[in-house]
Amino acid sequence: MDKIEPSGNFSLLNLPEPILDCILKLLSPVELVVMSEVCTCLRDRCRSDSLWEVHLKQKWGGVIGDVAYKEWQWHITIAMEKRNNQPNQQNNHNGSLGSFSGTWPMLHLRSYLEDCSSFGNSFTMALYFSLENGKFWFPAQIYRGVLVRDALVRYDSKTDSFQARQQSGGWNAMGNNIQWEILRAPPTDTPPCVRYVSDCLDDLKPGDHIEIQRKSRTEIPYDWWYAVVGHMESCNENHNFCSCRYSETLVLEFKQYSEGSSMRRVKVLRNGEEHEEAKGWYGGIRKLQSEEEIQRWEKHFPLYRQTPVYIASPTLPLCTL
Repeated sequence: MDKIEPSGNFSLLNLPEPILDCILKLLSPVELVVMSEVCTCLRDRCRSDSLWEVHLKQKWGGVIGDVAYKEWQWHITIAMEKRNNQPNQQNNHNGSLGSFSGTWPMLHLRSYLEDCSSFGNSFTMALYFSLENGKFWFPAQIYRGVLVRDALVRYDSKTDSFQARQQSGGWNAMGNNIQWEILRAPPTDTPPCVRYVSDCLDDLKPGDHIEIQRKSRTEIPYDWWYAVVGHMESCNENHNFCSCRYSETLVLEFKQYSEGSSMRRVKVLRNGEEHEEAKGWYGGIRKLQSEEEIQRWEKHFPLYRQTPVYIASPTLPLCTL
């Protein structure tokens, strides 16, 4: 370590780098910003992605996933192209600042950024504050009783909650004051208008917990519904002789509904093809891999065990993106 000058003056930059890094890791986001304004050297250190990734994961890790990161990278690319006078032709859908997937009329807006004029050079720091300030509408999913619905959400720091919009004949309000505990990061990057390609169908067996895509009409996006793989009627449920796992038909039990409900048991084809019946269309299946995911579902649907519930699409319009 360098010697302290006789005057007693000492700079943080005189510290060994590992010690300085440890000090910076202890600072809050606001303190990091203040520290970054001291000098050029500290500016670069305080804006490093490695520091901000920790803060991003701590606050936003449960609600943003790979889809949001990819969308943020998309916005960064657009901003750089604008600076270089190379406008991206994809960015002319109704003047929006969002990226689209799919074909008309099933276009799906993956995200929206209200202001991309001042990113700076820190990818992660800029993402953190765009989330914090509510400028970045990012893709997330919201628990709504018996189902999970895709939405675009943004943070409201005044209420420590979220606003949400969903795609349903345009971009409509889904709700305000949405709490952290009913929000989750999308577990797949499949847009809600697209059937998810399952990779677990051959291995599913009675007792497995799954999520399955379902929608009531062909022209609307899928939601995700929780179910448990059940036994065929012909099976005596004896584990030593059960052959349900080899059947071409999967029995799905929606245990959030009471026995006798028409929604309690559904049969779908194991080959993963979209299945149509009077109750709607069923798409891809995702097997739940952790007890935490299962417990989170069970936490949100106890009030729906009495009778089937029809989840209507909201009709309250919000400004079009």
